[in-house]
Amino acid sequence: MKKIVYTIVFLSLGVGIFHSCSEDFLDKPAYGALSDEVLADEKGIEALLIGAYAALDGQDVVNGGTVALGGGNGWEATPSNWIYGDITGGDAHKGSDGGDQPPINSIATFSADPSNGFFNTKWKALYEGVTRANAVLRLLNQAENISEQSKANIAGQARFLRGHYYFELKKMFNMVPWIDENSENTNVPNDTDIWPNIEEDFKFAYENLPSTQDDVGRANRWAAGAYLGKTYLYQDKFPLAKEIFTEVINSGVTSNGLSYGLVDNFNHNFNAEFENNEESVFAIQMVANDGTNTIGNSNQALMLAYPYNSPFRCCGFYQPTQDLVNSYRTDEANGLPYLDNYNNNPVKNDMGILSDEPFTPDTQSLDPRLDWTVGRRDIPYHDWGYHPGYDWVREQSSGGPYAPKKHIYWQYHADTYSDQSAWAPGNAINVNVIRFADVLLMAAEAEAKTGNLNTALDYVNLIRGRMADNSQHWLKDYFDPENPLDGFTQDYAANYNIERYPEGYFTSEEQAMEVIMYERRIELAMEGHRFFDLVRWGVAQEVLNNFIDYEGQITTDVRGGDFNSNDVYFPIPQRQIDLSTTADGPVLQQNPGY
Repeated sequence: MKKIVYTIVFLSLGVGIFHSCSEDFLDKPAYGALSDEVLADEKGIEALLIGAYAALDGQDVVNGGTVALGGGNGWEATPSNWIYGDITGGDAHKGSDGGDQPPINSIATFSADPSNGFFNTKWKALYEGVTRANAVLRLLNQAENISEQSKANIAGQARFLRGHYYFELKKMFNMVPWIDENSENTNVPNDTDIWPNIEEDFKFAYENLPSTQDDVGRANRWAAGAYLGKTYLYQDKFPLAKEIFTEVINSGVTSNGLSYGLVDNFNHNFNAEFENNEESVFAIQMVANDGTNTIGNSNQALMLAYPYNSPFRCCGFYQPTQDLVNSYRTDEANGLPYLDNYNNNPVKNDMGILSDEPFTPDTQSLDPRLDWTVGRRDIPYHDWGYHPGYDWVREQSSGGPYAPKKHIYWQYHADTYSDQSAWAPGNAINVNVIRFADVLLMAAEAEAKTGNLNTALDYVNLIRGRMADNSQHWLKDYFDPENPLDGFTQDYAANYNIERYPEGYFTSEEQAMEVIMYERRIELAMEGHRFFDLVRWGVAQEVLNNFIDYEGQITTDVRGGDFNSNDVYFPIPQRQIDLSTTADGPVLQQNPGY
């Protein structure tokens, strides 16, 4: 599903959507592009469709594979939203050192303005995806000799992809212009709510896509249903969300025909060897060592986010916060989290302790998901050895003591699933857009909001039960710390303790939502969801300012941050407003507060 072969098709499509120049000398045919007549058959349209999938990672295969579609650094268009969902959501620090990639500093402290180039890069990459999906739909209307079944499948996939790109734009920028395959003018105002359009795309996809696809990675009926349910949830349409989530949970299958379920080993969701398993509802497909001598088709948007001065070389960004780590504390007596006061008993860290100085990790009760999510001092970092702490952190004072883990490849298969073609690694670990655990927790939310508290509790306990029932897959210690590839012992790496909530635990919608919101954080941490969840729940201002107050006592990077009500959406990029300007002024209008 990558962009190796078909990139030439898009040379004439562009990545910007606004053009104010109309001089005749610019109006020339694109001699290097393929014409509609050539492409308007099933083979040509399939090539365009593959290109629309290729835009999912927001990256281009040029300059060693470190460039975003339309320009800018690859990480600025990250599909994992590690900057826009996790750093802004209080799950991660920028990391590295205070002076590296300074535009992220202002994003993290909610002081960014419309000139911040990261927003423009993300905008362009997403609208390139929209452009490619529209090209498929436009040519499909002209094509002949394609069966109605194939047309429905192709159109369903294209509209699913367009729905995804617009969903990302909507949750980031809110008021964005809607441009579809029938739009003659692409310089249109952003004065209309596009949720109904996104709904219609996912509805069409749900009604027209097959339950399974021949190729892994293509969207199917159930992926569209899950995304439609998510769209309803973001609009507080809880009865509609409940209905479709129930269908997906009871009937859904993956793109390669596996019935949806939770994999026994939580870490298999983040290991390229086990990708596209029964928990994968829709994932952006990544590949390493593709023969291009670039990392452009790998998970390159996270290339900055490996421990510094480590076997991964670069660059020390994306460090989990102490606030996130503390949320995995559990009660020794019942294995449940401390919902209201998890920061009152913080997990022990190694701030200020050099790697050659003694340190004993935390010995109190912890949720086992912590050590599949966060790299901690003297805890096995997959099979790379014990995380050494200080030596692998570029600047503890600004980024804290921790390292990310969910996107880190294992040493035993690094030759296959990592790509060392650039100055920092790429890897073949897919980006999970929606996994089944996410569906269950969204369904729990819809059930709680419609008064079905017992069903909501059942879904939450399915998530917790995966960990409680599969202790054989909790992180183990090493046989030989000097040779971690020799394997693991049967001893756990920490004092893990997790249990289900008791039967009848949910007694009100408010209490159920408190649990569900907490469970989403610890299950889906470092997967790009947190900020957008806080915004849609209407709690972002309180939660994030409390986070800044707490975390600012530990690190310097968030000090001075202040979240206000206008920060629920990012600013419309100033560059796009400038490009939309006509004799009557800019067509695009800025979000309030910027």
